[in-house]
Amino acid sequence: MCPEVQTTRTMSSTDHDAHGTAASGAAHGHDDHGHAADALGPIDWKMWGAGLLGVIAALAVVVTAVLGTGFSFTA
Repeated sequence: MCPEVQTTRTMSSTDHDAHGTAASGAAHGHDDHGHAADALGPIDWKMWGAGLLGVIAALAVVVTAVLGTGFSFTA
């Protein structure tokens, strides 16, 4: 990706590009900076597994704390 160039002049909603359309680029199907959409990569199963293992560990800690303190919803 190209680095963005800093300008001294800010654009307003009345500025137009060379095609006479609004500067947002919506008329041409690209974003405000003119970059194409990035494609998603493959699913990282190791990271999803690590996340799931973390959730299971957190639930185990909560269950242990609830059982250890004798928590009850009845007052």
